[in-house]
Parts: sequence; C-alpha cells; structure tokens
Amino acid sequence: MGAEERLKELGLTLPMAPKPVANYVPAVRVGELLFLSGVLPMRDGKLQAQGKLGRELTIEQGYAAAKLATLNALANMKQELGSLDRVTRVVRLVGHVASVEGFVQHPAVMNGASDLLVAVFGEAGRHARVALGAAELPMNAPVEIEMIVQVQPQA
Repeated sequence: MGAEERLKELGLTLPMAPKPVANYVPAVRVGELLFLSGVLPMRDGKLQAQGKLGRELTIEQGYAAAKLATLNALANMKQELGSLDRVTRVVRLVGHVASVEGFVQHPAVMNGASDLLVAVFGEAGRHARVALGAAELPMNAPVEIEMIVQVQPQA
C-alpha cells in the first residue's frame, strides 16, 4: 500500500501546501534527496496553535501541532513530487519546540511528527531525528519541523 492510500485509510487530508512567509522555497531537490524548509502548524494560512510548551501548551497540544506541521510538510512534498508515493525513505526529521526554561519533553512533542510519518510511510517512515528546544519560533508558533527525504530518481 502506498503513502497516498495510507493517508486516506487514516482519514487524513493534506492541507493546501503552505506558501513561504519569507524569501525561501518550500523544497529543494538534489539528486535523490528532497530538503524541506521549516513548516509550522498552519491551516488555511493561519497558525493553529501559539505559545510555548510548558506554559500555554500541554505536551498533547504540542504533539497535535507537530502532527499538523508534518501534514503541511507532506503537502509541500506532494506539491514538489506530484505524489507521496515517490518518497522512498524519510531520512531525517528536525523538530524545533518553543518551550519554557526547564521543559525537557521535546521528544514527546515531536512524536506527533514521527508517529505520523511511520503511519504514512511504514518502515520507510522511520527516520533519524533531532528534537530541540527553542526560545522563540516564527509567529509565536509552538513547533517548526524540517525534513530530508529520499525520493525516486527523476525519469
């Protein structure tokens, strides 16, 4: 079963690919690697969660924000590749978590992204990961994710 079919099976619909908020592109392909720019938990052009983990947001809310940001990353992938079925491996996920001093549950928050990637891509969704704390993120977002994926060679 391909990634597109798994998304449907999970009852998930990709949002419209988010537009860059500054001077960058959503993705850059180099050979078989696709480098995705950082994405936020946006829906319809609006940030769906704001604030810092450990103050305004719980771990569960951060998990949901990381999942939404990942859906946006998948939308950027699909826009670039035409189909998520062209992804052969999720190589690396980097998650930035806006958090208060003393918050140490960044991995639990970023599991929202990791769990979704494994659900969509199966074993090919298992990835290397970094989960970092950040003092501030753009637009007061609680999370920002970036990824590197391996894709099928261009014909």
